[in-house]
Amino acid sequence: MTRQERIAALHKAMKERILILDGAMGTMQQGYGLCEAEYRGERFATHNHDLKGDHDILALTRPQVIREIHDQYLAAGADIIETSTFTSTSVSQADYGLSHVAREINVAAARIAREAADAFEARDPSRPRFVAGALGPTNKTCSISPDVSDPGRRDITFDALRDSYREEAQGLIEGGADILMVETIFDTLNAKAAIFAIEEAFDTAGVRLPVMISGTITDLSGRTLSGQTTEAFWNSVRHARPFAVGLNCALGPKELRPYLAELARIADCYVSVHPNAGLPNEFGGYDLTAEEMAEWTLQFACDGFVNIVGGCCGTTPAHIAAMAEAVAGLAPRRIPEIPRRLRLSGLEAFTAVA
Repeated sequence: MTRQERIAALHKAMKERILILDGAMGTMQQGYGLCEAEYRGERFATHNHDLKGDHDILALTRPQVIREIHDQYLAAGADIIETSTFTSTSVSQADYGLSHVAREINVAAARIAREAADAFEARDPSRPRFVAGALGPTNKTCSISPDVSDPGRRDITFDALRDSYREEAQGLIEGGADILMVETIFDTLNAKAAIFAIEEAFDTAGVRLPVMISGTITDLSGRTLSGQTTEAFWNSVRHARPFAVGLNCALGPKELRPYLAELARIADCYVSVHPNAGLPNEFGGYDLTAEEMAEWTLQFACDGFVNIVGGCCGTTPAHIAAMAEAVAGLAPRRIPEIPRRLRLSGLEAFTAVA
């Protein structure tokens, strides 16, 4: 199946059913208990930075680990698997002294996911499987000072982020991604840099892929870390005409529900959600069982909130399998007709009414 055929198949599937996104990549990677030498592999054996914890480098040094994780999620029922590229910008890889291999990581990770998806699709050609190239938030922010005593200070510029995201997007496209997903957005200005970069990458590659945008409500105040409400966040990114907009990370499904309901009400595109397996406990773990996550997923589907569901931190193939079973046969959310208005955003949303 060509890329354009897969994109057409994706649009067809979205109209027919709720699609299943995979679960946490990092949770699964940590379960392997890899040591420093295993992260380094032969290629980076003498590298001058510690690499343990740089999960994305495993696409180059332990590709079989990434493939095994993808295979487990696909076997659990995932329709869409995310590339292991959450920190694969040159900006984030600078922490490990690996900015120079960022594009290579993205190409390799996308190819691993592509091969896994194609293998499962070959077993059942009636059910296409899709690869979402994941663009994470980076470890720097355009909107917030890292120094409370110097509110005007910034560690990075918009253009530097844009350049880094463009390189990542180009690598993901080259590696075979069907979708580009800007996820775990805590700073909307970072997301705007990613959106700008993606458009440039599309122009360079001569292709256009569906784009997913997924924000993060960081606490029970109902705002992103940079201060926006759900509606203000949507107003800030809707110009990109995303294939889907959603929420992920930070909160469990119970806490995320009111913000998901708001997004489902106002977004004139598909809506996705992949919450954590509850709030972190005192040990930094996540306690919601597969059955509990499935119950919440069923509620989201029955309330007409979702088109794509999956899991973030703490979720495993067992969670995804239970969630897939919970929504099997249920109708996806219908995209509402939203009246045309002047819609603006700062920290709050503003709609001009004629």
